[in-house]
Amino acid sequence: MWMPVEDEDQMGRDFFGFLANLVKVFPSLKTRPLHITGESYSGTYIPYITKTYFGLEDPPVKLVKIAIGDGTLGSDWEFEVLPTLTVIETYPQLIGYDPDVYKYFREQSHLCGFDINLTYPQHGHFPTLNPQEPNFGDDAAKRASKKKSFNEAFKLDSHFTRNNLKVRSLEPGSERLAKRDQWKRDIIGRPNGTIDPYYGCDLYDEMIDYAVNFSLPWKGNDEENGFDVYQIPDALDPEAPMDASIFLNDNRTRAAIHAPTSKNWAQGINYPFNNSFRGDPSVEPMAFLTELATNASHRGVGVVIYSGNDDSLVSHIGSEVVIQACIKNTTFGGIQGFTRKPSTPWYGDDGVFAGIVHQERNWTYILVKGAGHLVPQQQPERAFVFLREFVFGNNETGLVTNVKGHTTVIGGEDPQLANTVLTGQSGIYYGSGTTQYTYTYPTATIAAWETFIAFATDTENGKVAASATAAQLAARTAL
Repeated sequence: MWMPVEDEDQMGRDFFGFLANLVKVFPSLKTRPLHITGESYSGTYIPYITKTYFGLEDPPVKLVKIAIGDGTLGSDWEFEVLPTLTVIETYPQLIGYDPDVYKYFREQSHLCGFDINLTYPQHGHFPTLNPQEPNFGDDAAKRASKKKSFNEAFKLDSHFTRNNLKVRSLEPGSERLAKRDQWKRDIIGRPNGTIDPYYGCDLYDEMIDYAVNFSLPWKGNDEENGFDVYQIPDALDPEAPMDASIFLNDNRTRAAIHAPTSKNWAQGINYPFNNSFRGDPSVEPMAFLTELATNASHRGVGVVIYSGNDDSLVSHIGSEVVIQACIKNTTFGGIQGFTRKPSTPWYGDDGVFAGIVHQERNWTYILVKGAGHLVPQQQPERAFVFLREFVFGNNETGLVTNVKGHTTVIGGEDPQLANTVLTGQSGIYYGSGTTQYTYTYPTATIAAWETFIAFATDTENGKVAASATAAQLAARTAL
């Protein structure tokens, strides 16, 4: 009879118990280099597994590198909600390229303490996030609990039943615009500089609600099935079927992989930690990353953090915040985070720009252009190059070097890539179950947005410029 683990520390111990038994069967594995890679909630699993490894006197394997993609290294406020403004700047289609709506989200981000300033290197840790909880009735507890299970954290139950914003039936364009303007006028009723009393600081859910109610082509989509949190440009409703159970529960597959026929495979479960369904009780990995970084340096274990640029649920900026805020590797004189802002391009085998890479002190950060939460699925060729060059290989592109006091970065630094935002694609895919159309906003709308955003943000230090006021919204919506 199996027993559920109490927390992630026990999971780590059990994992190495499994590896120890595996090495007994295949002794040569003890000295072969082990790479541990994973995505999503592996951002919690892998750090705990690595922490366990560093605590073993005689580990059964030789760990050489870990790689975490779009991972949950921080709390859900940090990896999901804090990056909302960056997500909007990456895909302004989510708010219909509307400057007034952007100013509103920018102000709310500031009021909630999400507009943190990244410096290179970072000086001092960021204050603990203590945002105002939303007023979603019974569902408020879901957001209040930062120890949600995998299913709670990663399913789009978006997310909650709303009283003031609900997905409406399709209306003519003029009616949609009228309701959008009414939404903006509703903001005016609050005193300047106040947090929305309904959403609180849950800007991520508010962004999704706005998109499915007012922004084309998401407008009118089903809230659960018509907004892909993992891949922003995908507005299919319903989504393309991605259910692997048909293949994995086929008896031929079961026989080939020696899987039991008495149970069916499921994509995920609400895991009962310590026989309870109240979610993962373990502290977020960001709490011990400094210790992990120091041990990784001493033991020669490389760390790779990568993100898909089109992921809204675990945006790359959340990973960058964790790196700058939490990693103070005393082996390197107490330097906190990276000393240079990631801005070196990397390319696929086809010679096409694939994203941004940065490497310092045995840590590698990769941003993958055109990929969402599941990088290998959405950009398989780029994922292959990334794995070959930066996980199994030792490609030095983006590596910071210092020779006789002169710092250089292999592969150079592109000032245009030093912005916090790598703008996403212009076209949004939509259709029923498969891509049937691509929606692109008018050229004039995009040009006007680019002019606005160039003046609205301060990209020198990654911090958003002055906040908008409700009076500004009033002036625009009254026209």
